Formats: sequence, structure tokens, C-alpha cells
Amino acid sequence: FSIAIAITEQPVSVSVPVGYSFTLRCRAQGHTSLQYQWFCQYQSDCHLIPGATNQDLPIIAEQTQLYTCRVNDLHRNAVFSDWVKVEVHQCVARGLPPRLWQGEPVIVLNPSEQRVQVGQPLQLQCAAMGVPAPSYQWYRNGNLLEQQKRKKLLIPHTKVSDSGTYLCCASNSHGEHWTNAVDVHVGEQGQPASLGCLFHLVLVLATGKIALLVGNNRYQHHPNLVAPVRDVFELRRLLEHLDFQVVSLLD
Repeated sequence: FSIAIAITEQPVSVSVPVGYSFTLRCRAQGHTSLQYQWFCQYQSDCHLIPGATNQDLPIIAEQTQLYTCRVNDLHRNAVFSDWVKVEVHQCVARGLPPRLWQGEPVIVLNPSEQRVQVGQPLQLQCAAMGVPAPSYQWYRNGNLLEQQKRKKLLIPHTKVSDSGTYLCCASNSHGEHWTNAVDVHVGEQGQPASLGCLFHLVLVLATGKIALLVGNNRYQHHPNLVAPVRDVFELRRLLEHLDFQVVSLLD
């Protein structure tokens, strides 16, 4: 006895900017000719996608949704592919991802420094784009945190020993990218760390509350810079914390 329909290639989850074009793929084998039908789910609403009856489903990313493909044969056998998530980032600065992006992870949200009291919850958050969608691994003081494999790191009841320097690695089949390293202080009283000379200078000299950030990376006659994308997002977050309206442009 053999399986009537076997899916040989499952679709894969992706994490992309709004407006990005890509294709979900599903492949199957059976004893007769096969028919394909794609479905999507947004929140609790699941419905058939009209006309989506090919092995490939072209998508222009608009909003985060789940997708699956049903495969039928001529004997009314049917199987469904895995559900996959198409995560769409609505607030990515213009210019991301790079024009020659191959799907490698691109950090779009870095964690921020935290000060919490003993016993209180600690939450750090990051996010990355990637095709396929990146997996995540958090580290403290350079040591892998075995249970922390999501975009959000959550420690419900902190201890003094949870203090340290945290960062996260986002990786997929194309490579890996690391977030900024941030300090977490547990059980310590005191003032928040200084924003640094640059941010202090911006605050003192600013006569309005509007900031324009430009991060150039792909120069025609100059090597790429180290981290303009990360720097722009870090500056944006800090300035927005100071009630600035921020416009971020890249390349």
C-alpha cells in the first residue's frame, strides 16, 4: 500500500517588507493527475483564494497572513500542505531590503536596554526579514540561552543573575545577522544610562521635534559601510523616545 498523494516540497514561511513580490511553492506526487488550490487565513477568517490553482502562488506582500495548499487527485483524495506564515513589515524604511537582496536576514528591530527589579518580568524583542523566515537564538554574555528561540525573549520572574549583555542571532539558509548588544540590569537602582554625546547634542541643539536620518550604504565608488541600517534604526528609536518625528531614508 502506498500513499495516494505525497507532498514532496512544502511551502516555506517568509518575513518581508510590504510591497515585496515573491512566490510560495508546493509540489506533490500521486497516482493520478493532481489539482492544487491555495487558501489563506487572516486572523480567524480562512478562505479559498480565487484562481490560485497552480503549484506556485505569486504574492505581493500586503499584510501578515497564513497560507496552505490543498492537493486533490481524481479519486477525491486530498492532502493539505503545512500552514506557513507570510510576515509583512509595514514600517520598514524606504530602501530596504537592498536591491540585490537574496533573502539573507536583515535586522529591522533591535532590542533595547532594560532595567527591572528582582521578580519582575523581562522582555526583549527583535525582528528580522528573511526568505525563508529567519530563526532566532538569544545569548547572554556570549552564552547561548537554550530556551530562548523566539523574536521575543521573556523571563517571567527575573533574578540578579539575569543581568548581563544580551543579543540575538537571526539566521536562515542564506546566512545570519546579529542584533545590537544591549545591557540588562536586574535589581539595581539608579538613573538610566546616558544616551551618549551624539544624542545629547541633538537634543540640545534641536529647535524643533523633527529629525531626518539618512543612511547610505551602497556607494558606487566606495566600499559598503559597516552598519548604516542598524545605526539608522537605533537612532530612530532613541529619537522617537525623545518625542521626535523621524523620517528615515536608506540608500
